[in-house]
Parts: sequence; C-alpha cells; structure tokens
Amino acid sequence: MSRTYSDNFEIGSMEELASAVKEFGFVPFFAGDIEGFSLEEHIADGCWYYDSDPWDAWEWKGPVIRKTKCAYGKFLSNKAVYISSEWFPDFANYRRDGYDFDARYEDGLASYNDKTLYELVDEHAPILSKELKEIGNYRKGGKKGFDSSITRLQKQCYVITSDFTHAKDKFGNEYGWGIAEYTTPEKFMGKKFTDKVYKRSPEESLERIVAHFKKILPDSDEAQIRKLLK
Repeated sequence: MSRTYSDNFEIGSMEELASAVKEFGFVPFFAGDIEGFSLEEHIADGCWYYDSDPWDAWEWKGPVIRKTKCAYGKFLSNKAVYISSEWFPDFANYRRDGYDFDARYEDGLASYNDKTLYELVDEHAPILSKELKEIGNYRKGGKKGFDSSITRLQKQCYVITSDFTHAKDKFGNEYGWGIAEYTTPEKFMGKKFTDKVYKRSPEESLERIVAHFKKILPDSDEAQIRKLLK
C-alpha cells in the first residue's frame, strides 16, 4: 500500500473514490472519532454538499457500489462506510461472531422483529427501502422500529446497501435524496463472499482487520482502532 489516511490526498471524482475503496478497504463517508479517516475529510473542494451542485459525493454512492461490488452500510459507530469485497468477508465474520442469521436467532441472539425484517430483505432482495416498508407494514399505524432494526442488521453485516436510486417526476426527471436499495451480502457478492465469510474464526478475522487498520491509520493507537471496530 502506497498511501495511508495520514497522507495529504484528495478525492475529487467517482473514479478516485472507487480506487480509494479498493486501495484502503475501508472508507467511512463521514468524519468520526479517528481524525482523517473519512471521505468527508479527504474530499476535494467543490464535491461536498455545501459547495457543489449536484452534491457529487452523494451522487457517487450508487455508481461506486456497482463498480466495485463493495459493501455499503452503517458499519462503524452507526455511520455509513464503504468496505471492499476483499475485506468485507472478514469484517462480517467478526461482526456476526461466526453466526449465520438463522443460527443467531435460534440461539436467542436476535429479536423476532429483526428476524422478520431480515427475511423480508432476503426474500425480496434487492429491494428499495420504501418498498420494504410497504410490504412490511412499517408505516403510520403499522409496525414500528424499522430504522433501529435495519441499522442493527447492517451493523451485524446481514444486510447491506446495494444501490441508490432517485424518485422521478412526471417528466422523468430525478429529484430528492437517493433511495437506498437493500440486499444481503450473500446475494450481492455471491461466492466471493460465501466462500470466505466463515473461513477463519471471528477472532482471527478481527486481528487481520486490526493489523490492516494499523497500516492505513499509522497515527492511531490500537486502543482507538479496537474501540471503533467494537
């Protein structure tokens, strides 16, 4: 690896972001507890929402996910992160603690509400968030807890975001924020994920990730890294 997050570099295009995802393996979207470890802190002038039209970094999300086949979701501190297909199997193994979802539920480690939502995603994937809410009756007067369940399923790496789309007006023009499309890593990444996710023990996967983070975050100590990954 030629660069680290301590280096002075800028990301000014969708292609550069896709390259960064492949190079670093982990690219948080927003700034967090570790200084410099985010797209936000390395974005080029004119590409962030407060000074660009369109908001380039937001518009890159779907294309980068599709181009790199990376995982995207709320993986660290409940904030969105791009994780490359190379590193996501180890990250998922660690976060899942070696469990597939059925085994997690059978051992009493997942709620019925999470199970219901996971099964809806798995059955209909890929599915837009608004459609998922409709078929699951997550609306006024219906079920509650969609946001907390979908965030938890992402944190545990059972659900990822596979794309973003936009609503269209009657003239076919896109408008508004991107609408998340959800799926499972098994369906999105296929054998590249399923052949590797449980290959190591969760502890071995964690140690590999910690060692990698030490390389890309040379100014951070191990305690900071482990706290972030927890």
